[in-house]
Amino acid sequence: MRNKFIAGNWKMNTSRAETKSLIESLREGTSGIQKTTIMVAPPFINLQVASECLQDTSIKLGAQNLFWEDRGAFTGEVSPLMLKDVRCEYVIIGHSERRQYFRESNQDVNKKIHAALKHELLPVICVGESLENRERGQTLGVIEFQLRNSLIDFTPEQAGRFTIAYEPVWAIGTGRAATPFDAVDVHEHIRSLLGELFGKNIAESIRIQYGGSVTAENIESFIRENEIDGALVGGASLKADSFLKIIQAAESV
Repeated sequence: MRNKFIAGNWKMNTSRAETKSLIESLREGTSGIQKTTIMVAPPFINLQVASECLQDTSIKLGAQNLFWEDRGAFTGEVSPLMLKDVRCEYVIIGHSERRQYFRESNQDVNKKIHAALKHELLPVICVGESLENRERGQTLGVIEFQLRNSLIDFTPEQAGRFTIAYEPVWAIGTGRAATPFDAVDVHEHIRSLLGELFGKNIAESIRIQYGGSVTAENIESFIRENEIDGALVGGASLKADSFLKIIQAAESV
């Protein structure tokens, strides 16, 4: 059975002091959590302080991105070796904001996943459609295109280490979440495709999160669906009280 996975993507937010304060609140509030995997992904500049604050907790540390080379003349990039050095366990790859603002392609995503696995980082692989795609009835086709082209040349064993995050682009940061019915429809399609690519048993083991305006108020409607294995949370993960309510909702399922 897949355990629930709640991840907080802090995006370009938090100072060092805010990072310490937020993690301290999360440490206190998650001491009794046993069934739910929790991960936070601060900005690169705060990964070291976050790593220090998370020692002796069950909360996992993740990064928001990585580059596919170990080292070299790649100004402004961060390598998987650097992430391992600060004790990251997870890395978010292919977030819609990376695709939209920095023109990341499915081929870029593929190379980043390979780099993450090479260094034993667990990838959280994001896919999602635009509002235009949805209005044209192209949602499932767009998701399938992204996955087929991002998940090239992986073994079933490697795929077993994936987390997929379905994030409809039109719902990210807009306050407009997909309905649980919409999300389940896409999650079922993703799992079916994963079964085609890697086998049914592997597909059944891969966690598929929902992301996109997830809040403490709407999480229960998503998390009680069998096909939704957790959430990739943006703004609501920046406030300890709302993030803890989301974690507790997952733990109670």
